[in-house]
Amino acid sequence: MFGRIREDIRAVKDRDPAAKSTIEVLLCYPGLHALLSHRAAHFFYRRGLVLLPRLISHLSRFFTGIEIHPGAKIGSGFFIDHGMGVVIGETSEIGSNVTIYQNVTLGGTGKDQGKRHPTIGSNVVVGTGSKVLGPIVIGDNCRIGAGSVVLSSAPPNSTLVGLPARVVSYNGSKVSSINLNHSDMPDPVAEALNNLQEQIDQLRCRGVEIENGVCKSGHKNL
Repeated sequence: MFGRIREDIRAVKDRDPAAKSTIEVLLCYPGLHALLSHRAAHFFYRRGLVLLPRLISHLSRFFTGIEIHPGAKIGSGFFIDHGMGVVIGETSEIGSNVTIYQNVTLGGTGKDQGKRHPTIGSNVVVGTGSKVLGPIVIGDNCRIGAGSVVLSSAPPNSTLVGLPARVVSYNGSKVSSINLNHSDMPDPVAEALNNLQEQIDQLRCRGVEIENGVCKSGHKNL
C-alpha cells in the first residue's frame, strides 16, 4: 500500500514542474487526495460493500471537486493535474502512467448494463475538457487534445482531436516517454480551410494567365 502511495507521489513530482516537495504534494494536490480516497473506496468495493465506498467517493468529490466511482480500476502512476470537474465512471479502466487534466469525463453513453465506460491504455494523456464516452478502448501512448469528444476506439500511438474526435496522427513505433505537451496538436480546422483555399485557387487559375505551369493569381494558402 505504501509503495503504491509513493508511486502516486512520484508521478506528481515527475510530471508537474510546480511540485517542489513531497510535503507540498501531500498537502496541496487535490488530484492526489482524490486518488488516495479512491484507492481506499475501491478496496472496500472489491469486497462487496456498497454504501461505504460510495460515501468515501462522495466525500472526496465534496473536498476535491473530482468524482471517481469506487468501481473504476486505476493503475499505478496516475496523475490528475488540477482536477476540478473530473468524472470517472464505474466501469472505467485506466492503465499505468496516465495523465488527465481538469474537466475530463470518462463516461457512458446510456443506461446499458455491464461495461459502459472507456478503457484507457498506459502512457495516455487526456487534455483539458475532453470527453471519452462509451465502452471504447484508447490504446497505449495516445494523446487526446483539449476539448475533444472521443466516441470510438483508437489504436496505440495515436493523436486524437476534434468533435467528434478523429485520429490525426499515428505512429506504429512505441513511444518511450510520456509527452505532456498536449497543446501541441494538429489543427484539423485549419487543414480543412487550407485544402478549401487550394481548391479555390485552382478554380481561379483557370481564368488567369498560366506561365510555366505556375498559377499567377497571387492567392496564398492560409
